[in-house]
Amino acid sequence: MTKTRYAVRTPAFTSPWRELDDMFSNRLGRILDDAWSNTTAGDWIPAVNVQETGTELTLTAELPGMSEEDVELELENNVLTIRGEKVAETTDEDEEARSHVFERRYGSFTRSFSLPRTVQSDGIEATFRNGVLTVHMPKVPEAKGRKIAVKTEG
Repeated sequence: MTKTRYAVRTPAFTSPWRELDDMFSNRLGRILDDAWSNTTAGDWIPAVNVQETGTELTLTAELPGMSEEDVELELENNVLTIRGEKVAETTDEDEEARSHVFERRYGSFTRSFSLPRTVQSDGIEATFRNGVLTVHMPKVPEAKGRKIAVKTEG
């Protein structure tokens, strides 16, 4: 079974401008696909969410097929770096086995995030559960906000 790109059928008569536009948009799409897949950050890039509440920032990263031993966190100069390597699952049972579709990504990755000054760096904690890395980054007390009482004069 071979993997082929889906091509949209065009009517028998089309505008030359539309054909030119289609040609450039398809090429641009392939260039962007290549840029994402051949990144200098590693062989693949895990999906990440960053959420903010009044008391902390929370970063979650999807790391399927990995364990906490495969992941390394480092904080230097207010830059949080996540590194890891996802090793391909191999089976030595059948040497003649062929892959027909190979979409899962393996290899090393590195993601770096500049933290705002409002993060209390010595309070950062990380947990790993069900293939998801969660990093809790508490805010410094000054960044949490406070209510200011309004006084009347006179």
